[in-house]
Amino acid sequence: MKVTIISKEYPPHVYGGAGVHVKFLTRELARNIDVEVRCFGEQRIREGKLTVTGYRAWDRMYEGDDSRFNSTLGTFSTDLSVVRDRFDSDIVHCHTWYASLAGYWAKTLYDIPLVSTVHSLEPLRPWKEEQLGRSYHLSTWVEKLALESSDRIVAVSKGSREEILKYFNVDPDRVKVIHNGIDLNLYRHIETDSTRKSFDLLDQPYVLFVGRVSRQKGMTYLIDAMKHVDPGVRCVCCTSAPDTKELEDEIAAKVASEPRVLWINYLLREEQYVELYSNAAVFACPSIYEPFGIINLESMACETPVVASAVGGILETVVDGETGFLVPPADPKAIADAINKLIRNDEMRRQFGKNGRKRVEDHFSWTSIAHKVEELYREVIEERKRGNPASKNG
Repeated sequence: MKVTIISKEYPPHVYGGAGVHVKFLTRELARNIDVEVRCFGEQRIREGKLTVTGYRAWDRMYEGDDSRFNSTLGTFSTDLSVVRDRFDSDIVHCHTWYASLAGYWAKTLYDIPLVSTVHSLEPLRPWKEEQLGRSYHLSTWVEKLALESSDRIVAVSKGSREEILKYFNVDPDRVKVIHNGIDLNLYRHIETDSTRKSFDLLDQPYVLFVGRVSRQKGMTYLIDAMKHVDPGVRCVCCTSAPDTKELEDEIAAKVASEPRVLWINYLLREEQYVELYSNAAVFACPSIYEPFGIINLESMACETPVVASAVGGILETVVDGETGFLVPPADPKAIADAINKLIRNDEMRRQFGKNGRKRVEDHFSWTSIAHKVEELYREVIEERKRGNPASKNG
């Protein structure tokens, strides 16, 4: 069996949870089946059963005086390049709307089944219009076209599945829940201190945030929460890939008003994130929308308790009162109260950290996740061979 996986993100061009997901899923799948990755960005890799080919947008998409739609039109041009190269796989698997058009075209042109994994839904991210302008209506259309044409849709949480069924005309039997996973060897508690030394973080407890500069991630609520967090506690925000320059400027102004916030606004190396996770007093995930939230698994795997918004897939990863605390979204005072509760109780923090590590070991290994995905591929391929009309939705 051979699968072609299409994704905007693939290492080293990873800035969000979807890219992390694709990175680890493809490597795990390639232990058993042939995996071809077609991604955005210049690269070419061949490692055993895994091959990776990068594609770039057409230069023409960035000519002219009107740049409002460059991002979306450039995405579509990359998708055209992706699908122009011949497909010889048994199935195609797309991640996020950026890859959806290529997946739809591949299914149509090469008559192979399409699987789509939903990492977030455009109808639930209206703030994207701030980033994309009118192009947001195109990204929403593409997502709808691809999902309603997919032979299977993978929802990363039960909550995400319910949202898919609410917003799209799809057969419930075609929507399967397969959670995200975690690399338990990479994400584990470590005692190194070089990264903390470089950022002067050795002498004070700190709350850690990791995420994109997006309204979705709720970073502003965490910064506001610091006004209510106990003295002597710092907040470290590790970010990248701002949605817009305006939002980045807005965050910068807010950071400037809160002296206890350290903003690291560029990508770090994986081992640096692991060190920061491992030695944080608390990890905070104040998202207002989160279909899953891999970052919470990363923190729990490093034995750090979590304070997170009670939304979406977070409800299926963080166990309130056991691996951390769940709080109402967009509520700085509730965030601060939960952080203070953990900061003041060393034994609770240690126990929550151990509980979190056990939870990810028991439920979220990439080996088990990849096995479920491979089983889904085989089910869809066999369905197509039997000529089941349901598998040819589109």
